[in-house]
Amino acid sequence: MLMIPTPIGDLDAVFDAKGALTRLMFVPPASPIAGKLNDVQASAAKLLADEISAYFAGRLREFSVPIAPKGTPFQRRVWDRLTGIPYGATTTYGQIAKELGDTKLSRAVGRANGTNPIFLLIPCHRVIGANGQLTGYAGGLERKAELLKIEMISLKSNTSHD
Repeated sequence: MLMIPTPIGDLDAVFDAKGALTRLMFVPPASPIAGKLNDVQASAAKLLADEISAYFAGRLREFSVPIAPKGTPFQRRVWDRLTGIPYGATTTYGQIAKELGDTKLSRAVGRANGTNPIFLLIPCHRVIGANGQLTGYAGGLERKAELLKIEMISLKSNTSHD
């Protein structure tokens, strides 16, 4: 495990033995972080910390850290779809359900979204309600709004310099 500080809260990162990220979640206040990383994990952890820092600075749009989320086949299908949402864009639970082949799956998509074990790299913060409002986010709606704001500001500043 590794603790990574961010402007919106500390993150707990967990890697498998091959250095793939298996979990990235907000750390509850006063949670102890312990564990020793092997060399491969330590290298992946450094890359992750550097990339998260660049993301929050508005300089990174795509992460290169390998990920290995654990979940059901349906959850993994939803998470794979989430990774396809472009930086700074949003979609809805219903739209993802439609893309997965059944508009009746929107609640199941929401549940899979809510169990996403790799915050930020699997960008569940980019999923909003059908009415355009921010809905459910394990890290809290304030953090979800902040992440979307970071992405929008970065897009605007890069567009204005082109």
